[in-house]
Amino acid sequence: MEKPNEIIARFSTEGTTDTVKPLGNGLINDTYLVRTAEESAPDYVLQRINHRIFTDIEGLQRNIVAVTSHLRRRLAAEGAADIDRKVLSFIPLRDDPEGRTYYFDGENYWRMSRFIPGAFTYDTVDPHYSRMAGAAFGKFQADLVDIPAQLVETIPDFHNMEFRLHQFRDAIEADAAGRLDSVRPIVDDLLRRAHYMTQAERLHREGLLPKRVCHCDTKVNNMMFDADGNVLCVIDLDTVMPSYIFSDYGDFLRSAANTVAEDSPELDKVDFRMDIFRAFTEGYLTSAAGFLTATEIELLPYAAALFPCMQAVRFLTDYLNGDTYYKTAYPDHNLVRTRNQVRLLECVERNMPEMSRFIESKLAEIANSRP
Repeated sequence: MEKPNEIIARFSTEGTTDTVKPLGNGLINDTYLVRTAEESAPDYVLQRINHRIFTDIEGLQRNIVAVTSHLRRRLAAEGAADIDRKVLSFIPLRDDPEGRTYYFDGENYWRMSRFIPGAFTYDTVDPHYSRMAGAAFGKFQADLVDIPAQLVETIPDFHNMEFRLHQFRDAIEADAAGRLDSVRPIVDDLLRRAHYMTQAERLHREGLLPKRVCHCDTKVNNMMFDADGNVLCVIDLDTVMPSYIFSDYGDFLRSAANTVAEDSPELDKVDFRMDIFRAFTEGYLTSAAGFLTATEIELLPYAAALFPCMQAVRFLTDYLNGDTYYKTAYPDHNLVRTRNQVRLLECVERNMPEMSRFIESKLAEIANSRP
C-alpha cells in the first residue's frame, strides 16, 4: 500500500501537502484532512473507500460525479454565490485521460475532494434541525429530478422490502442458530405485515410509483452548515442511487423520531416523536411538494412505518442466522434491537391517521401560500 503523500500526488491537487490528519469518526470510510502549505491553495479531504460495502467503486464515483456536476450546473443557473461551498468537488487523477476520481493502490481505493472551510456538522436531533433536514433533503431530491445520467445502485436492493423479506424467510427456513422457536411470535407478527409492507415494489412494477435519485442515508449530520446555521450542502453521497422517495423520508424518521436508541431494551420508553415528524415533514414538503406524485404523498405515513419494519426484519434475520452481519455486544443484542423496532413500528401505526391529516393540512398551507 502506498503512503498518504504518494496517494495524494496521484490527484490533480493544488499546492504542497503540509499535514495529513484523521478527520471525523465515520463508520464506513477512513477520512483524512489534508492541509496544504500555501495560503492560496485549498485544503482537501482524502478518503479510503470501503470496497467491501461498496463493491462497484467505478459506478459509485460515476454516480457522485454525475450528481455533483448536475447540482453545480443548477446552482450556476440560479446565480448562486460561493458555489464551491454549496456542492462537493471531487478531484480527478493527474494526467488521467478518463478523468477518474478514484485511485486503486493495489489494495485500497482512494478519492479526494475539496475541503469546505468554515463549515460544520451537527448531531443534534430536535425540531429545528429536523425541519432543516427535511428541507435540505427534499431540495436535494427536487434538484435531481431532471438529472440526465442513469445512476447505479451502489448497494443493490438496499431498501428493497421484498428482498429483505426473502432473506428473512430463508433465515426462518434454515434456523441456523436454533433460535426460531423462541421468537416465533415476533416472526409471525412481522410476516403478517409482509403484503402491506411490500406495496412499494408492486406499485413500481405497475408503473404507479417512480424511482428517483435519493440520498438513502438521511441524517442531520449528513448536512454541512455555515457559521450562521444555514445549510450549505448535503454530504456523504456514497449511497446516492435510484430509490423510492420513502428511502429519504422514512429512514430519517426511523432514527430521528425514536425516543430512545435503536438498541435500547427499555421498550416502555420507545415512542414515535410526532414533533420530529411534523418538523421534518414540514421542511420536506416545502421543498418537495412540487414534484411529488399523489401516490408518493399518500404513502408518506406508510414510509414512516416501512423503515422500522424493514429494520426489525433485518435485525431478526441476523439473529436467526447467528449474528453474522451486525456487530453485537451480547448474545441477544439483535433480538433487543428487533423488539425495539417492532415497538417503534407499533407506535408509528397508531399515529398514521394523524400523520395523514397533518400532511393534508401542510399541503393546503403550501398551496395557499403560492402566488
